[in-house]
Amino acid sequence: MSLVSSHTHALSINPASGEQIGAYPYQSEAELDATLERAARGFALWKRQSVAARASRLNALAQALRDNSEAMARMISLEMGKPLPQARGEIEKCAQLCLWYAEHGPAMLAPEATLVENNKARIEYRPLGPLLAVMPWNFPIWQVLRGAVPALLAGNTYVLKHAPNVMGSAYLLLDVMQRAGFPEGVFELLNVTPDGVSRAIADRRIAAVTLTGSVRAGIAIGAQAGAALKKCVLELGGSDPFIVLNDADLDEAVKAAVIGRYQNTGQVCAAAKRLIIEQGVVAEFTRKFVEATRTLVMGDPLASDTYLGPMARFDLRDELHQQVQATLAEGATLLLGGDKVEGAGNYYQPTVLANVTEQMTAFKQELFGPVAAIISARDAEHALALANDSEFGLTATIFTQDLERARQMTDELETGGVFINGYSASDPRVTFGGVKKSGFGRELSHFGVREFCNAQTVWLDRR
Repeated sequence: MSLVSSHTHALSINPASGEQIGAYPYQSEAELDATLERAARGFALWKRQSVAARASRLNALAQALRDNSEAMARMISLEMGKPLPQARGEIEKCAQLCLWYAEHGPAMLAPEATLVENNKARIEYRPLGPLLAVMPWNFPIWQVLRGAVPALLAGNTYVLKHAPNVMGSAYLLLDVMQRAGFPEGVFELLNVTPDGVSRAIADRRIAAVTLTGSVRAGIAIGAQAGAALKKCVLELGGSDPFIVLNDADLDEAVKAAVIGRYQNTGQVCAAAKRLIIEQGVVAEFTRKFVEATRTLVMGDPLASDTYLGPMARFDLRDELHQQVQATLAEGATLLLGGDKVEGAGNYYQPTVLANVTEQMTAFKQELFGPVAAIISARDAEHALALANDSEFGLTATIFTQDLERARQMTDELETGGVFINGYSASDPRVTFGGVKKSGFGRELSHFGVREFCNAQTVWLDRR
């Protein structure tokens, strides 16, 4: 394959080898216009289909995802380095998402009664229109569908602008949507430069915007959506606290911390990034955590026993290494790893930093890779203060056998979600989103279905 410029094409680079495996030409202004026109025309028809008919497409999508699971999982592994078993799990999770919303979603869109006498007034949930979604590379299918599925069920159409390095996965998803029987215009794919994204946001045919990505990207997209007076949902970064108190089951806490920090090679927004351990157990926890981290197999993402693959982008590995080096220079202790792996692949050693304090880079910034920061807390109150001492507020975890204390701590935690005695996760049964610089708006559950709806008051015969 001849190499082409990233100025004219979205490039797919295999992070395990550094080789280019795909090049997808950016669309012209005319192609952008045609895509938005299809989405607008598709909306005019899709919104008139019954909720039951739209739900039936979700059931078909679940089957299409399972039928094409191996091809999609392999593409994910090749494009962004996710170990193949985890990539397969991502596709299955998406299939289960579709089935759950097909079963439970229609009730979330039913007219809602009010306290107006004689049932004369109700709330109807109407779709807004074509939704522009700017999505990241770390979960190339799940990040898209966890927002798209409820939005489509509500009657919106969906225009995906995916990350340039996973366009192969994006085109496979487009094909699967078509196989599932979604009409033309209901799910569209944009492959454009940032200027093209700006034009799409400003276009009258786009009704709302959603982005999952960095704080910097969220500020830019949010500003443009605000200038156009369009509804916007932002799911941004996180530096999630993982609190372990003295009475916790340490073996369970360590197991959850390892998964919560190193799954997807540490490239997860809602992850155990700051391990805040109460002083009485910090030494034992640290020893067990380092031992468990040593057992993780790093290697070819297509190999069945690999748990840690390469990082998805070479520039982000450089940034992560700079953060590690800065934290060590600030006085942290390196217990494991701490360096790039030599060779053509984009691998970074699983790393454990101890004696991290509030002034250090690893505490203040998000570490988006296989690096854990261990912070000692004097007591539960200090752990809570450390947890909230962040510009982010996505999720938090608490490990303790005192559930009443945990419930009291949840009242004070400044996060969009709290998980007690288990690592954080996104699940359609509960809402997902953050506060502070982790963004605003919600995905999943009934909140996700209604996020891009017009909650319309219908008051009958108001005489």
